[in-house]
Amino acid sequence: MEALAKLNNCPTSPRKMRLVVDLIRGERVEKALSILKFTNKEAAIRVEKLLLSAIKNWESKNEGSRPEENQLYVKTIMVGGGRQLKRLRPAPQGRGYRIRKRSNHVTLVVDSKNVETQTN
Repeated sequence: MEALAKLNNCPTSPRKMRLVVDLIRGERVEKALSILKFTNKEAAIRVEKLLLSAIKNWESKNEGSRPEENQLYVKTIMVGGGRQLKRLRPAPQGRGYRIRKRSNHVTLVVDSKNVETQTN
């Protein structure tokens, strides 16, 4: 049984967020949390909170089950571009250079590797 968590309009550029997300894709949840805890990037804090939210969503879907016993892992994690805030920076000779303040959307899915087998 999988659980989903989304982070919308995060004020970090998608490129910077992908650097952190690529570290935990496919990892077990416990290992991913420790990787994020010791990653020295601002995006790691946001992804860590998102991963904890996905774990809680999984626990609420699966009452009575513990994530440690079911070997939760990060099934998919995607970063997409969000909205861009466009600003002007003063430039020489009366011009203005455009600054694009980027944001992103992150979608995280956790799933359990411990699949129950059905007997016929």
